[in-house]
Amino acid sequence: MTSQEGTRATGGAGAGGQIRRLVLHGATGAVTRCRDFTATALTDWGWLPSATDEDQERADDVLLLVSEVVTNACLHAGGPQELVLRHGDGLLRVEVSDPSPEHPRQGLPRSPALPGGHGLMVLDRLATAWGSVAKPDGSPGKVVWLEVSRPSPPPWLRPRPADPA
Repeated sequence: MTSQEGTRATGGAGAGGQIRRLVLHGATGAVTRCRDFTATALTDWGWLPSATDEDQERADDVLLLVSEVVTNACLHAGGPQELVLRHGDGLLRVEVSDPSPEHPRQGLPRSPALPGGHGLMVLDRLATAWGSVAKPDGSPGKVVWLEVSRPSPPPWLRPRPADPA
């Protein structure tokens, strides 16, 4: 798991995948809206409902990660502007843009007993990779991204059980 400031991880969520965008400029309830938007996308892409406990844990991880990056944008970066989900080849890429040029930096380790300050630790533990880049269009701000791999194929690609003869 890596934090890569200024670089983009390569993954299957690019060409040939599906992309969903949620514009958030000035929206209230951004965290809830983003979680609901992501849950709908995960359902459409076959992550939910989950076939196994591992698949359910991964979908829950995605929703927690979306909550974390959107909350961080709300608390530290002037609010989220857009959520982008890119899905393809067993990989989900989540991107949250905000107006702040400051990239996330992990601070000193904190006691798990203390509230707050654990968002980047959650990203490190649950995301396959994460980082931040300047906005690609050159406008002020950045995009915080994370990638999560899918533990098993969607239901329509799973092998069917053999019919007993």
